Amino acid sequence: MYMAKNNEVVSSNTTSCCTTSSSCSTILAGRVKSSPAPFLSKTYDLLELQERTRAVGSNDDHDNNNNGSIISWNEEGDGFIVWSPPEFSELLLPKYFKHNNFSSFIRQLNTYGFKKTSSKRWEFKHEKFQKGCKHLLVEITRKKCEPSVFPAFLKASFEENTTTTTQKHNRLQLMAEENKNLMKEKLELQTQIAQFKALEDKLLDCLAHYMGDNKFKGFCPKP
Repeated sequence: MYMAKNNEVVSSNTTSCCTTSSSCSTILAGRVKSSPAPFLSKTYDLLELQERTRAVGSNDDHDNNNNGSIISWNEEGDGFIVWSPPEFSELLLPKYFKHNNFSSFIRQLNTYGFKKTSSKRWEFKHEKFQKGCKHLLVEITRKKCEPSVFPAFLKASFEENTTTTTQKHNRLQLMAEENKNLMKEKLELQTQIAQFKALEDKLLDCLAHYMGDNKFKGFCPKP
């Protein structure tokens, strides 16, 4: 009888522990789920801060005067636009992400499933990343790492940069060739000028001799 009661107590304690453990797991899972990735939170907070700064129109800080034109939500509020990547890299990335590499920022966006939606500007969208809906950030998950996959918009940017570099190289080659031709023409002109100068000196010398001979003849007595 006593053993049976002890067994009941043990069974009850075991059940209670399991229930407690299960509750703790649920609470921990909830806590983990309620905390979005730092990268997402920082990006969202950055956008919200710029939105508030632009709305207030504060002129107290140099950064506040310029950041409104650097990054902002799009008109629909379902994406954001980096208007000036150079200024974004120089002024905001070091402040919020401790680096100034715009390509690294884009790779992070791709890691979380953001898509570049415009070929004319740096606009990015994610169905769970929307203005006024910060609570949705916890539903954005990191994609599995795929080293072999190169984001399409990064590839396009790389190809664009490569094309620009090639064009600059071609222009430099054309300028060098043109400069070479100009130098050649300059040498030819200098040679011609030297030849004309020598001819001029020779003509003046002949003229001097001619004038001298005539003058001498004019003073000679007539026979």
